[in-house]
Amino acid sequence: MELEIRDFTRDRIADVLDFERRLREEEDFWGWEINQAYVSAVERSFDDRSFDDSVSLLAYDGAAVVGRIDASLIASRFDGSKKAYLDWNCVIKSSRHQGVAQRLLESLRQICKERQIDTLIALTAANEEAQRFYKSVPDSVMKDVGIWIDINLNP
Repeated sequence: MELEIRDFTRDRIADVLDFERRLREEEDFWGWEINQAYVSAVERSFDDRSFDDSVSLLAYDGAAVVGRIDASLIASRFDGSKKAYLDWNCVIKSSRHQGVAQRLLESLRQICKERQIDTLIALTAANEEAQRFYKSVPDSVMKDVGIWIDINLNP
């Protein structure tokens, strides 16, 4: 496998949608549908300045996306720190255990270094495969407990 890590840009939306469809063909447990609302939201994100502090990288094997990592850069006045939140690191099942997730994570870590961000925070998937992966990441420690708080936008 010859990997190339590229930024997720507007012109690569079709590649990402193909990746999303192939993910679902190989594993059918994803929690959102690839429908027009999803596609429209992704398209709008490229025009919305609130996404300027987002990092999205794609791992290509030839012409196909086989992995994706997404993070948000967070600045906090609590302690004057800059951190990053790892939102998603996903590799298509048929391409796992070939170094794709590691390459994506290393590329993200390099971007964090360049931006003087010293901490990457992640909620990890509860499945055993994800837990093994994150426990193997150098310089990482599993600590604290994640919480999801839904904000009801449509009461």
